[in-house]
Amino acid sequence: MQPGTADEEWREDCAPRRVLELFATKWTSMVLHTLHARHRGVARTGVLQRSLPGISKKMLTQTVRDMEASGLLSRHVLSSIPPMVEYRLTDLGRRFVEPVDLLYRWGRDNADALDRLAPRPSSRRV
Repeated sequence: MQPGTADEEWREDCAPRRVLELFATKWTSMVLHTLHARHRGVARTGVLQRSLPGISKKMLTQTVRDMEASGLLSRHVLSSIPPMVEYRLTDLGRRFVEPVDLLYRWGRDNADALDRLAPRPSSRRV
């Protein structure tokens, strides 16, 4: 593969593929968007779960752990009784919010086109 060739641009570890890998699950983008749009970048676990209808506690835990490992958010244990956990967008997480917000805005603006799509078998759309 020659440096600067089209083949190099599409290699398995290229930037576009790494971005899409981060959003391979719907919950990653939804957690980013929700933390930013509804909670100014910071929320406790329970608040975050109530803000995301349809997410189970197990899925939320798995998602925030993956996001923490990726550097998109940080986990803070608050010294209270009982202890509370708070999640905060990192600088990197705030950078990723921009494209997510564009997609969400596009979805709202084009709901009619989305409504015309045939539902996927796994879709919860009614």
